[in-house]
Amino acid sequence: MISVLFAAAFAVALGAAFCFVGYRLFMVMLPIWGFFAGFWLGAAAVSLLFGAGFLATLTAWVVGFAAGLVGAVFSYLFYLVGIAIVSAAFGAALGTGLMGVFGFETGLLVSLVALVCAVVVAGLVLRFNIQKYAITAITAIGGANAILAGVLLLLGRVPLGSFATGGGTIKPILQDSWFWLIAWLAVAVIGFVVQIRVNRDYTFSPNQYIEGWG
Repeated sequence: MISVLFAAAFAVALGAAFCFVGYRLFMVMLPIWGFFAGFWLGAAAVSLLFGAGFLATLTAWVVGFAAGLVGAVFSYLFYLVGIAIVSAAFGAALGTGLMGVFGFETGLLVSLVALVCAVVVAGLVLRFNIQKYAITAITAIGGANAILAGVLLLLGRVPLGSFATGGGTIKPILQDSWFWLIAWLAVAVIGFVVQIRVNRDYTFSPNQYIEGWG
């Protein structure tokens, strides 16, 4: 019971930090997120192509770590590359999520849709210089995921072990309940609006990035 309370409190606190002040936190930690984004892209690609569960094979772990290291290094060395990698991971997640709605979980078609969405989202973010809004949206959504996961854990709707699946923790609940889906959307939208208002006159620049990591 203590472990559940601790995990739920941690998830809600971390989620709130990202949901409402995630833009500034995210940009300072870009190389770290570059690793996680690269890791997810690599492992998810193996899962989609070969139909195995996420991180269910040694190949998925190896490819994930290799892609993660590449993502971290390039995010450290090149500000815009880091933004592109993170945006691509977000786009791929949107693509796979969209295909999942139509009943397609794995396979070549899902992989192609995920790849196209990753390229399109990363391209749009860089082409129209909307990194600030993209990162704000990503952190607001991620924060809402963590907040809702913590609440559902306290209510006994999800098991503690399911936290190992990351964003997949709350996916079944959102698919089966309009109430929780609306609650999740509301938290994500509020977090996005709050961050936009707070950071109205603040934009994290490449110069600040170089000073922080250089």
